[in-house]
Amino acid sequence: MAKTLIEIKRSLDENVGKRITIQANGGRRKTIERSGLLEGTYPSVFTIKLDQDEYSVERVSYSYTDVLTETVKLTLSEDPEVQLEAAENV
Repeated sequence: MAKTLIEIKRSLDENVGKRITIQANGGRRKTIERSGLLEGTYPSVFTIKLDQDEYSVERVSYSYTDVLTETVKLTLSEDPEVQLEAAENV
């Protein structure tokens, strides 16, 4: 992704409302994969509203440092139909 915290935040600012997949380090060689909508960006963190039918937690937040250190890896969905379906479900 980007190389600085400011670049990471700007990149996420441009993609608010889009579908995103997260791969996060769950500790002890576990990787957690979740998907949802990039809900908002704030000075230190960003939030993701998870798919309600798949996860018991409604939303999660991560810091931009997590992305910089690759503790969290983000993948944006480029499929416009998926974007449209996700926006209708909000």
